[in-house]
Amino acid sequence: MMNIRDRTFNWGHSTYLMGVLNVTPDSFSDGGEFSAPNSALAQARYLLEAGADILDIGGQSTRPGSADISKEEELDRVLPIVNSIRQESSVPISVDTTKASVARAAVAAGADMVNDISGATFDPEMLPTVAELGVPIVLMHIRGTPQTMQRMTEYQDLVGEIYEFLESRIAAAVAAGIDRTKIIVDPGIGFAKTSNQNLEILRRLAEFRLLGCPILVGPSRKSFIGHILNQPDPKERVWGTGAACCAAISFGADILRVHDVKEMRDVCRVADAIFRF
Repeated sequence: MMNIRDRTFNWGHSTYLMGVLNVTPDSFSDGGEFSAPNSALAQARYLLEAGADILDIGGQSTRPGSADISKEEELDRVLPIVNSIRQESSVPISVDTTKASVARAAVAAGADMVNDISGATFDPEMLPTVAELGVPIVLMHIRGTPQTMQRMTEYQDLVGEIYEFLESRIAAAVAAGIDRTKIIVDPGIGFAKTSNQNLEILRRLAEFRLLGCPILVGPSRKSFIGHILNQPDPKERVWGTGAACCAAISFGADILRVHDVKEMRDVCRVADAIFRF
């Protein structure tokens, strides 16, 4: 169980949806669509009406090959929408960042948790900052950076190595003063993994339950689905995403990070009825 703002998350009872809100010009499936404050707020409202349990706001694209941006630019993108959402909703807000200074400013503006795709390895101040703020954190597995990760897909033991990484990051977070009950893990679908490796992670997702933390999975619209469907347009991968989400639920995912909240809400309701009984 985890309390985020005024919401209680009962892990294992049902699947929760984290709605993706990229306020970036270059994200892989919706870059530029919601970079203006008005369009970002309209999309936030749409995601909430569709049933999002958490909004995940990101100002730095992490698609393969994406360039890093300055702290100032990321803050300029993220803070206005955090402020706007918080003025009209009590929905839990996650800030998708690898920078401790951005996390701190976003939480001060009304965000409730941090989603760090680096597992808090890019910025040595992230774990102590999150400990000081007292908010939950998502620790994701990655190798390299978004610029280099797709050249780093050689593993001797895929799931074992991801498990060891996440285990070490949980230990580091606890050592920094973060309450273990506030840690969520993410095996990092699409980050330094091939299409076949992503499928293996989904098949073996239950093995990560032994870490003792809620599991977040982010398969939404990703290239491994496009590879299976021969579909180059990420927006046309909705039902492929639905199949991946259903599989993730069957193997124990607690949170799904998705773009298409309305459609995935139906997937969750049916899959929960089948697998969570």
